[in-house]
Amino acid sequence: MTVTADFAISLDGYIAGTGVTLDNPGGDGAEPLFEWIHNLASWRERQGMTGGEENRDSELMREWFDATGAVVMGRTMYDTGEEFWGDNPPFRTPVFVLTHSPRPTLVKEGGTTFTFVTDGIHSALDRAKSAAGERNVDIAGGASTVRQYLGAGLVDELQLHVVPALLGDGLRLFDGTATGRRRVEQVRVVETPLATHLKYRFTH
Repeated sequence: MTVTADFAISLDGYIAGTGVTLDNPGGDGAEPLFEWIHNLASWRERQGMTGGEENRDSELMREWFDATGAVVMGRTMYDTGEEFWGDNPPFRTPVFVLTHSPRPTLVKEGGTTFTFVTDGIHSALDRAKSAAGERNVDIAGGASTVRQYLGAGLVDELQLHVVPALLGDGLRLFDGTATGRRRVEQVRVVETPLATHLKYRFTH
């Protein structure tokens, strides 16, 4: 089992724009981070749609979907995505939401359940590992959640989809020293016209 984190990121290091709100989960100016994903066949398939492009980008997205057996996310990510995801969220796996406010588990269509965890990042990860079986656990975000897991040395692999765009401002994934100092080794680099896909493994 591998603990992963996977993000689209701008060339200048942003994973969201400015002004992230419940009605604007990606923030202002963040469209280039996500436009490349929307027409991929594997992404459309996960949203219950047909068609789309079958290319290397789509293969990498499908690989990540298929390998992920459980997800951990922060409450802000859940709150900003809840309405957008609707009754059949794209995760298709158990999702564990870090929160300070207890809430009953939500069972959605397609295999997604949202379990709200109030006793910290280690507990959420332990529960996600138990639910994932032989598959991976993905730390989905937002940035603060991923920084906590990186800082605690709990992420094994990081995949970044570097989009050829400069946002100029917004939410950075790596901000200050919150992620801690870690050595990484490069696993692979895949270049496509849409993004440069970088996968790194943390050495312990």
